[in-house]
Amino acid sequence: MRKNKGYCELGFAKIDTDRARRRGFPEVIYAPGKTNEQIQRIALKIVQSGQVLLITKLKATAYSYLKKAFPGLYYNPHAQIAYQKGKASVKLRGFVLVISAGTSDIPVAEEAAVVAELMQAKVGRLYDVGVAGVHRILHKKNLLRKARVIIVAAGMEGALPSLVGGLVAVPVIAVPTSIGYGANFKGLSALLTMLNSCSPGVAVVNIDNGFGAGYLAGMINRG
Repeated sequence: MRKNKGYCELGFAKIDTDRARRRGFPEVIYAPGKTNEQIQRIALKIVQSGQVLLITKLKATAYSYLKKAFPGLYYNPHAQIAYQKGKASVKLRGFVLVISAGTSDIPVAEEAAVVAELMQAKVGRLYDVGVAGVHRILHKKNLLRKARVIIVAAGMEGALPSLVGGLVAVPVIAVPTSIGYGANFKGLSALLTMLNSCSPGVAVVNIDNGFGAGYLAGMINRG
C-alpha cells in the first residue's frame, strides 16, 4: 500500500482520505461492480482512519461476508445500506423529515434517512402519505413545519414533493423512485414532474438516489 497526499493507493482504488476534512463526510463505498474483497479492503482503510463507514447498494450476501471482518457493521435490508459509525460519538442536531409517498418507496426513503442520520441529523420518518389519500399528510402539517429540511421519495407521477413544497418554508429535496407502471418509464415520469414543480424551493436528485438526497439534507441541516 502506497500513501499519497490526500488519498491512499490500493491499485484497484484510490481512497480519498482527505474527503472528510474537505467536505465534512468521508468517502462512501458504492458496492455494485466491486468484489467482496475489494469492498473489504477499502472499508478497512476507512475504519482504520476512525471515520464513518458507509456502503450503499450492498446485497445481503455481501454484508454477511463483510460482517466477519467488521463486527460493528450494521445493515438496513430495506435500503441495502451498511454502516459503521466512527470512533467519536456526536450529538444529533436539527431535524430532517423523510417522507415516502407509498410503502413501495420506503427502500429509497430509508437510504436517505440512514445517510442523514450518519451526517449527524435528527431524523423523522413519515411513510405512505401520497396524494391518492392527501388527507393523510395534511393531518401532519405540524410535523412538516418542525423540519429544517424535508426529503420526499415518490414514484408513479411524483406529485407529492410539489404538494409538500406548498405547505412549508424549508427546502424540499425530491427523490423520484422507479416505482410505477409502464408509462412511469422506471422513474422518468416522476423525475420530469419533480423538475417541473411549480412549488419554489424544491430541489431534485436522480432516480432512486436516496443517498444523494440524504447527503444534501445533511449538509443543509448543518448550515
